[in-house]
Amino acid sequence: MALVYPNTYPVAVSNLGFQLVYTLLNQQDMVVCERFVYPDQQQPLRSLESSRPLTDFPLVLGSVSFEHDYPRLAAMLAVGGIEPFAARRQQAVHPGNPLVVLGGVGVFMNPEPLAVFADLMVIGEAEGLLVPLIEALSGFAQNSRDQLLQQIAGSLPGCYAPAFYSFSYAASGAVARIDAAAGLPARVTKVIAPVMERAAHSTLLSPEAELGMYMVELGRGCSRGCRFCAAGFIYRPPRLWSGDAILKGLEDRPNHADRIGLLGMEMARSEIIDEIAGYLQENQCALSFSSLRADRITAQTLSLLAASQLKSGAIAADGCSERLRRLINKGLTADDLVSAAVRLVEAGIFHLKLYVMIGLPTETQEDLDELIGLVDRLQKQILPVGRARGRVSALTLSINCFVPKPWTPFQYCSFGGLTPVLAEEQGTMQALVALKEKIRYLRKSLATKANLRLKFDHPEQALQQAVFARADRRIGPALLDIGTGRFSFKQALLRHRINPWQYAIRPRHQSERMCWEVVDHGIRSGYLWEEFEKAMRGTTTRPCDPAVCRRCGVCLETSQT
Repeated sequence: MALVYPNTYPVAVSNLGFQLVYTLLNQQDMVVCERFVYPDQQQPLRSLESSRPLTDFPLVLGSVSFEHDYPRLAAMLAVGGIEPFAARRQQAVHPGNPLVVLGGVGVFMNPEPLAVFADLMVIGEAEGLLVPLIEALSGFAQNSRDQLLQQIAGSLPGCYAPAFYSFSYAASGAVARIDAAAGLPARVTKVIAPVMERAAHSTLLSPEAELGMYMVELGRGCSRGCRFCAAGFIYRPPRLWSGDAILKGLEDRPNHADRIGLLGMEMARSEIIDEIAGYLQENQCALSFSSLRADRITAQTLSLLAASQLKSGAIAADGCSERLRRLINKGLTADDLVSAAVRLVEAGIFHLKLYVMIGLPTETQEDLDELIGLVDRLQKQILPVGRARGRVSALTLSINCFVPKPWTPFQYCSFGGLTPVLAEEQGTMQALVALKEKIRYLRKSLATKANLRLKFDHPEQALQQAVFARADRRIGPALLDIGTGRFSFKQALLRHRINPWQYAIRPRHQSERMCWEVVDHGIRSGYLWEEFEKAMRGTTTRPCDPAVCRRCGVCLETSQT
């Protein structure tokens, strides 16, 4: 088997999901799996293990995590000598004419943008379905492609064969019908991993890794229910691994791996963090993290941060104002953020990062002004703390454009923060202009502040992500053109008569059927719209508690099966 990751080696080897799939595959006696990553310029596409071409493999698996990797995946198939479009492959499966199986979080969030490239798509978590899938795929040489796919899609949960599902569209561009072939489920049920006895952890360490650390997963999903975050919904029910499982994952680290990255710190219970912190301090390991939840910073965590001699740390505020943080269900006040910042600087973190989104629904200039006030308050609080420790504290404000994602309450929103009325009346350019005006306002208002670094993403890049995130299979040919460099994003969409407004801007309505609903995540019909309406009213929702909560329907289904 070939396992393809559509990004460069440093990114691929830092992806814990990619490592996990590679390890699980090679644990199977009948499997030899070799990795392919997006090659550097002028380098041929060859496997990392034996430098073999992609045409040597009868089974090609792809792990897809991010929307910007979609064009690269299509390009890697084409450059590797594989017919990129599944419908054009011959019925006999063999090297050079392989069965292409795609999975990863990008796929089970919305499989449709990549559907035309895949013979089979895996909907769910690898630990729960890879073993039976590999057993089913072992008969590839004895069956035609369609026979094999029909058998797998009709018998294994979490297996989606796009060729056997047809989509009809209304004049508006919205999905009118989704029809499954006889013998196949109308919707493909997601598969979740069993309870972990040993937390997922790094199995491949490389000095070239973008994240140079040994990573351990603390759980899957998030109980917070932030309304913009797909992970908080597609990984339901949220699961936190036990302290014992996490410690077992830590104990598997090589002796030289003394910098530890904990994935999911923002959702872990305080007592679990304290237990991990004790282990890391006892074993003289340093902690690294992407961001901390501002209202879950314990004394033990601060002690570990100080011992780790970290110089930088991040807090995700996400909303510019307290009103917007209620709207997105973040549950953080300005006091929470300032208190967390001060405590982190006191622990020795001199470079503090604050992550914020612009372009959220209902956002106004008053919300931006509140962010400016928060930055001023943060600086006034942390600068004296840093000076007392003999070093000036610096603040980086990282401002990113909000992108509506499938399977979230904000899947109904327009990119750019346009109201439904404006989104209907105006085109894509107006959304970009609105975001650029906000960036210009913030840049001008914060320009005179010392020890402040501003980072903005590019609205045009965010637009591409917004288009890919909610696209259907009609975008496939454009992805191939973009990935192979034949046309730019704008040119490719124009060539294939795709209006970016259709996917990124067009307002969605309560009764609209989404193309990604061919997947069943167990969330009951109407729940996401109810959460969207609560957001518009400024009403928050309590964190998810799988033991008693049955609001969204996921745990209700789980308890009945």
